[in-house]
Amino acid sequence: MTPRKKRLGKLSPRYRFALNPFPEVRWSRCPRCEKLTHNRKFPLLIHVEKHGPVILGKTCRYCAPCEFIIAHQAELEAELAYLFSQRAPEVVGNRYMVMGIVERKTWQKGRDAPLGWEELLEHTADIKQYFTLLDPRPRWILAGPDPQV
Repeated sequence: MTPRKKRLGKLSPRYRFALNPFPEVRWSRCPRCEKLTHNRKFPLLIHVEKHGPVILGKTCRYCAPCEFIIAHQAELEAELAYLFSQRAPEVVGNRYMVMGIVERKTWQKGRDAPLGWEELLEHTADIKQYFTLLDPRPRWILAGPDPQV
């Protein structure tokens, strides 16, 4: 029997997630199933190194059949930089990781009043699977003799 992975959130893992490192690629089609994606706002639970957790409402590309979220890395980093430039400038540029998705009602409640860590985890679903996206744009390759080995 394989050992069970330890989960952060109390809700069962739900979404697949990828950061899009290509600012000019918008992923209008899902890289997994080729169906159209659409914009949807997700409350992302992000752990920022030397700071801790942050919940950020972020509009991402979403494929409903695959439950696949694609967040644009440049946009996410810009929003984190703006947020921390006001709160904690020493944290700007630190490494971060998207840990899970918080329930929408809990996120909205947390915008009005601070949430406790336990309450936050009660309403958080871990990411089921992380993906790395490859550049989908076609490339031209010059024809010529085979390279010598």
